[in-house]
Amino acid sequence: MMNVYLVTVGKLKEKYLVSACNEYIKRLGAYCNILVEELPESRLPDEPSPKQIENALAEEGRKMLRLMENRKNSCNIAMCIEGKMLSSEELAQRVAQISVNGMSTLNIFIGSSFGISEEVKKACDMRLSMSPMTFPHQLARVMLLEQLYRAFSINGNGKYHK
Repeated sequence: MMNVYLVTVGKLKEKYLVSACNEYIKRLGAYCNILVEELPESRLPDEPSPKQIENALAEEGRKMLRLMENRKNSCNIAMCIEGKMLSSEELAQRVAQISVNGMSTLNIFIGSSFGISEEVKKACDMRLSMSPMTFPHQLARVMLLEQLYRAFSINGNGKYHK
């Protein structure tokens, strides 16, 4: 069974988002071992300078890179606006291909509201985008978990995807 780590910056605060995430995590348990890892968000002033943002992304990125280094034989995906957009079926194919390629672990990284460091993006095997639209990164977590559940359901010939 594949190990999936959803590595996020920041904690979910809204109960309805926590509830939605928990539901998809429960459903995904039938297909994979899934764990959401919440990294602390860097503290920034209300109106941070570009340099402060750059430093915060670098600090968060170092933590993500450490996780990557500790998980050999992994596929790493960075969620970012400039990433490739895939249909649900294409995502399912990518997930299936990870196992075919002999990898047992999938790490997916969601950055803070300021994004994800360039170093993490370069270290990842793929950059993935959900849409050209902008979403709150906390909602993106729910959407990504739903799409992962859909992908595993497609690969398992489940009835969820129609």
